[in-house]
Amino acid sequence: MNVEIRNVYCVGRNYKLHAEELGNEVPTEPMIFLKPSHAVVPLDGATLELPKDQGDIHYETELVVAVGRNYEPGMSAETMLNAFALGIDFTLRDVQSVLKKKGHPWTAAKGFKFSAPVTPFLPLEKLDTLEQQDFSLLKNGQEVQRGHIKDMIFSIEHIIDYIATHYGLGEGDIIFTGTPAGVGPITSGDRFELFWGTDHQGSCTIG
Repeated sequence: MNVEIRNVYCVGRNYKLHAEELGNEVPTEPMIFLKPSHAVVPLDGATLELPKDQGDIHYETELVVAVGRNYEPGMSAETMLNAFALGIDFTLRDVQSVLKKKGHPWTAAKGFKFSAPVTPFLPLEKLDTLEQQDFSLLKNGQEVQRGHIKDMIFSIEHIIDYIATHYGLGEGDIIFTGTPAGVGPITSGDRFELFWGTDHQGSCTIG
């Protein structure tokens, strides 16, 4: 289904093992950052040209949910959301490390062009649908990440309420809900494939 994308919210450190693998503290409330909508591209088998002169780039596979209506107080996540997909939050890790030390925003590390490729969106009628499958990432044919929303620190319901309360949330917004453990660096020629359960959802190759 087609989703017209407006704001791109992302949740940092929403899986305990991922926070720990990077030596970060486990958050006590959602860590929210944004990517420009121009960072979003389809995961349709294309070759993505990512920065080559700014240090390591890491892949971070995530469940992505789409907001189908404007938020009103008390509205549930099931009412708000109308679609879901899988995405990769590509991150300039060396750049992010410098920004974190300086206390600067993460935009330079997270918001570069093609940093948010997303598979085609699937209709979402019930939130329970998202609990029925794992999602996974294969790098050059080998599984490197596998996640399930039961392992999230903050539930989708919590994330929806938090973002809506602090920043606003409406039709056309999408949310990258966090990445499980297993993130790692990419190199030119790497091929990434995303799966919902056993169903192939999309792929890309690094140029």
